[in-house]
Amino acid sequence: MKKGNAIALLPIGVFLVLYLGIGISFEYFLKIPMGFYNVPIVVAFLVSLFIACLQNRELNLDKKLEIMGHGVGDKNIFTMILIFLEAGIFVGVVGKESAESVAYFMLSIIDAQYAVVVLFIVSCFVSLAMGTSVGTITLLTPIAVAVSSASGFDLSLCVATVIGGSMFGDNLSFISDTTIAACNGQGCKMKDKFKENFFIALPAALVSLVLILVLSFNTKTNGVIINDYNLVQIIPYVLVLIGGVAGINVFLVLLLGIVSGSAIMLITKSASFISLLSNMGNGASNMFETIIITVLVSAICALIREYGGFDALLYGIKKIFRGKKGGQIGMGVLVGVLDIATANNTVAIVMANPIANEIAKDYGISPKKSASILDTFSCVIQSILPYGAQMLVAISAVASLGLHISAIDIIPKLFYPYLLCISSFVAIGLTKKNRNKNKGI
Repeated sequence: MKKGNAIALLPIGVFLVLYLGIGISFEYFLKIPMGFYNVPIVVAFLVSLFIACLQNRELNLDKKLEIMGHGVGDKNIFTMILIFLEAGIFVGVVGKESAESVAYFMLSIIDAQYAVVVLFIVSCFVSLAMGTSVGTITLLTPIAVAVSSASGFDLSLCVATVIGGSMFGDNLSFISDTTIAACNGQGCKMKDKFKENFFIALPAALVSLVLILVLSFNTKTNGVIINDYNLVQIIPYVLVLIGGVAGINVFLVLLLGIVSGSAIMLITKSASFISLLSNMGNGASNMFETIIITVLVSAICALIREYGGFDALLYGIKKIFRGKKGGQIGMGVLVGVLDIATANNTVAIVMANPIANEIAKDYGISPKKSASILDTFSCVIQSILPYGAQMLVAISAVASLGLHISAIDIIPKLFYPYLLCISSFVAIGLTKKNRNKNKGI
């Protein structure tokens, strides 16, 4: 087992110190709203890349550029970038009206007693269809406030329910950036990762529903939630879900969603041709920062691998976590720590991917399993971070409506993330040992 070169991990350390240091200063000392999301993360990664280039004087700059080029030019990285762009265009085409239609349709036909249950189901579906937890929370938090006001349910329960449901789709959706990053980084098909992940997420979702039902039965309710909706607009989402589960190529599935969504938006006059083109451009633009981060992280990781940094990290993980089950826990801890540091589950997955790849090979862990672990554990941590985008967006949305809620109110009622964590550990515990005794040791 190679001990590697721990100093080669310095660029990651520099990034974490910069990002955390500036983020904490913005958030807690300067009191800047959503402080962590005002930190120029691309600049932090550029500084990290500069540090990586200064290391290892045995290699000249031209050789280092060649190494970075190979890292960025990897097939999986390029595929990931293309899927990011296509997913962004799809979300830009269908817009928020489609998701709102799903929510208000279900709330209009269900008794107020079950309004929070519906809110959770809608959050799961919308996030699964849209592929974004932050987008789902932005969209549904005002509806959660309306549910609380009209039905009498506790506001923090309604908001926590939306956050929990949004992470269900973030974890499973075929167009979620976390799914795209995990699958392409680990080299597995999206449908395989979906199947692996589904049987971990489903028990957590069902138990969450039971807990919400119990609380619902013990709450006195009143009123109804009524608003306009257009069910035709959900067709593109349904087509993408069906196509993804059926195993159709992700590029074709997203193209089908874009074409059907564009046609429906034009036919229903929900958007003009000019505004539709603008929405496509905006959707793609929303993915630019994620793409740049992916490129920079790929370059940094290529240099760290060349310098022996990954060998050092793997050596440390193997000293602590042994066997196939231990390797999976090690992956989960790795991506969880990176998510705590970056407050961004997609970035955490992109950073963890190359190291997780090595762990998977050494411990005999399948690509679909490693992709599932990275996505699941990052989503668990991301959803409960007080300074994470999901929490901050939810709190801001409530505040924009003239009400007040804090992370302390929400965190105890995030049933789904906690249950997803338990379900993940149970799944790891049920892992069978490798038949090949040379693996996992």
